[in-house]
This record gives sequence, C-alpha cells and structure tokens, in this order.
Amino acid sequence: MTEFTPPVSESESPEELANLLLSLRRKEGTWVEWGNSCARLQKAGYNAQQIFEETGFEPIQQNQVIVAAQVYESMTKGGAAEATRSHYNRTGSDSLYELRILTQPQRVAVADFLVARNIDSEGAREVSKAVKDFSRYTNLPVGFTNHPGDAMAYQYWRYAKEQSSLTERSRLIARGLMFAHSQSARQQIEQLLMDTGDSPRAQAPILPVYRLEISEQIPQIFPLGGTFPLKTSELADIPFVEPTGSFGIIQSQWQGSWVCLPGWQVLLKAELPAVILCQATDLPIQSLQIPTSEELLVVIDRAQTEWDENSYLAVDRSGIVSLGWFPEPPELNIIGKLILILRPKRIIDEDVAKDVWQIDE
Repeated sequence: MTEFTPPVSESESPEELANLLLSLRRKEGTWVEWGNSCARLQKAGYNAQQIFEETGFEPIQQNQVIVAAQVYESMTKGGAAEATRSHYNRTGSDSLYELRILTQPQRVAVADFLVARNIDSEGAREVSKAVKDFSRYTNLPVGFTNHPGDAMAYQYWRYAKEQSSLTERSRLIARGLMFAHSQSARQQIEQLLMDTGDSPRAQAPILPVYRLEISEQIPQIFPLGGTFPLKTSELADIPFVEPTGSFGIIQSQWQGSWVCLPGWQVLLKAELPAVILCQATDLPIQSLQIPTSEELLVVIDRAQTEWDENSYLAVDRSGIVSLGWFPEPPELNIIGKLILILRPKRIIDEDVAKDVWQIDE
C-alpha cells in the first residue's frame, strides 16, 4: 500500500475522514452509504486511487456506487414506491447506475417498473435507453403511453415492422407484448400479427454514401490570378487560401475567379501557389508542339524565390511576370518557381463523348 499524506478538508475533520475510510474498508452499511462516503472522500480531496488503496474499492466500483447513490436519492425524493426504495436500498446499484441518463420523473417510473418486473441491470440499461429515446417524441406514437412498459413495447413494435424474417418478427412481437403496459399498446402490437408478411413492404433506399480514397479524388481550389501578360503587382495580389476541415472548405473575401485542380503532390506541396492562364507563346520554350490556340494553366509557387538551375522561374521583367530558365543566377528579381503547366483534357470528338456506348465499343 502506498503511503500518502491525507488531504486537508475544510468541511470534514481528519477523524471523520478516517471513520469513512474505516467503514468502507469493513464494508459497513448499505451500498448507498458506500456511495455517499466515497463522494464525501473525493470532495475532501481524496482521488479514486487513494480511496482504492485505503479501502479496496476499485475506482470503477466507486464511480458506480457514487452515481447510483445519487440516482437513489433522486428517485426517493421523486416519490418512488416504498417497495422500490426498500429493494434498491439493499441491492441493485448496477441497475440504478443505468438510470443516470433519465430525468427524475423518468427514474421514479423506471425504478418502479424494474422492481415490479424483476428486471436485472442488463434489462435496466435497455429500458433506460428505450425511455430516453421515447421521450424525444413531441407527440406520442398512436396507441402508446409514456409508461416505461409502453416505451419498451414501442421499441419492439418498431423493430418488428422493419423485420422481414417471420421467425425474428414473431420473436420481437412476443417481446413487445410482454412489456406492453396499456391495452392500446397491446392492440398496436397485435395488429402486426394480422400482417402475414405476404405483401411486400417498402424498403428504405440505400444512402448514397461514398468515401474519398485517393488524394487525386480530392480537388484543390486555387484563386485564378488572370491571363498573361500579367503585372507583377497583380501576381502579388493573388490571395493565399488555406482549406479547412475534412473536406477542404475555402472561405475568402476575394472577388476574383477560382479554378479546381486535382490533388497532385506537386500542388499539395506548394506553399504559396498562384494560377495564371496563358498561351503556348507565353512559355519559355516554344518547341513543345502545343498549338498556339490552346489555352493553358500555369501554376507558380511564389514561396520558392531561390535560383535553381534545374527549374523554370518566374521573374519580374519591368513590372511584368516573365517565365524563363536561367543557367546562372539572374539579375532580375525572382518572384516564384514554375511548378506545373496544365493542358486541357483532350476530347477527340465531343459529340461521340456524349454517348458512352460509342466510347465503350
């Protein structure tokens, strides 16, 4: 056992705290008293591990009895039946723990129902969840009351309606009838017995859920700076945009145009990209066999302003953006690196492309 200095409490004397620890160590009193004692010790400054070392109550057990004791006090003040209070004062902290998600009136009703039906902690969890879900309805479903038994009956009624297997459907109907409290709820469930399942029931369609699997499927959105020839000041005015969230949402006050490009690595690595429209005649090399009438996109990374003999650079030539290759460091001001030249998608015959069957053949 680890030695530690007992915490100093303003509300509890050292003698009182010692008595609480001794009582827990000996497991004196009811579990409700255990929960209240653990709560007082924690409020006095003891942590769960210290209480465990002093009493043998594991942290998970401390949490259960503390919460369950609060539920017990709540349902007692709410007017739970004498038989319910007497039963849970002796045993059932695991069951009352499951009622923590409910309001005080719901706790009273569910606790009375659990005792009347002799339902264990596993059942208590199911009933609590059913009552919690049932309480979200603004208007009660037709034929069902707000009694815990009807809440359970409605849950099984709903499951049975969605079930196509006659065997499983019959089992769910039987469970619903077992829990049903009101006669009207029983009638609603019995009505399901009249449906033999021969007539087809409408099935909900499959949700159109897809996941982006590869980076190229995730588009990158860039501001379009304009068309060559472009002033150096216009290039500098192109804003930097930072996508946010799982889907790369863009928020910007920029009034210019935007262009969407694939999620290629060369674009993902760009720190300060700028996209410009141009013609083949604007490129530093004219022997690329690109028709002069074809519109191109060039992407310049404005963050890369160091000379590199293996790269094409964007420079400031008398206030105009110019692209070129420089075997030696240029005297001109380097304003970026050319990282991509993009040609439009090639469509051999636009009329044929509209008919998928012609392409397939």
